[in-house]
Formats: sequence, structure tokens, C-alpha cells
Amino acid sequence: MSPRCGVMTQRWGWQPTAWMQDGLPTWRWRAAPPGLLTRRQMREHGLAPGGAQPVAQIVCRGGRRRGLLYDPADLAPKRVATAAQLVALGRALAARRWCSACRRDVGYCIPTSLGECIECHYPTSSVRPNEPVRGAA
Repeated sequence: MSPRCGVMTQRWGWQPTAWMQDGLPTWRWRAAPPGLLTRRQMREHGLAPGGAQPVAQIVCRGGRRRGLLYDPADLAPKRVATAAQLVALGRALAARRWCSACRRDVGYCIPTSLGECIECHYPTSSVRPNEPVRGAA
């Protein structure tokens, strides 16, 4: 089946530039019917899928990339974190900044591959990570 054969849909009627792929009507970039939203557009509008399934998709870059499209009528408002959740998140992020070797808040998230701050892991290094190398061009 040629990708440019057209599709008859219940929602939009005859779509001469669409084709069916993975069970969804598919259009090329910027050719989909107006009013459908991608995940990024949902986030901008303060919406979330809330269990809604995609109704169509777009493809770009020669079919190597695709974006799922959702109907705004099926979407739910995005959930907002409670005050207790925000406090718990702040504590968790603070714990990631605490070095177990020197027992101080280093001001950045400690890499899990090191398990300690950079100053403790590389004590012989005379150059600090945020300090420029002197004499370099």
C-alpha cells in the first residue's frame, strides 16, 4: 500500500494526504488537521493524557521521527504537586548534594558514579572543576 493513498476517517472524513500506520491515521509534518495536540503542546496548555489514547500521528525526517497527536476534548488537566510532595522533593534533592566523605553541601548533585564530591574524589588535582586553567590559550 502506498503511503499517499488517502484514508477515510470517522473524525475528519476523507483525508487524501493521510495513510494508516500502526493503526493510526498518519500525516506528514504540518499536514495534520488543526486542533490536535502533541505532548509538548499539551504541556504548554496545562493538560495531560489522563488515560486518553492518541487519535493520529505525524511523521517527519523521512519517517524516522513521529509525534503522537491527541484530541483536546479527551485530555485532563495536569495534576499539581501538593505542598508535602514539594517538601519531600526538596529534601531528596538536598540529599543528593550532600557529600558522604567531607560531610558538606557541595552545591551540585553528586555523580552517582563517584559517590562523593569531585574535590574528595580527585584530591590531588590542583584545578577546581569550575576554575579556568591558567596559561591556557
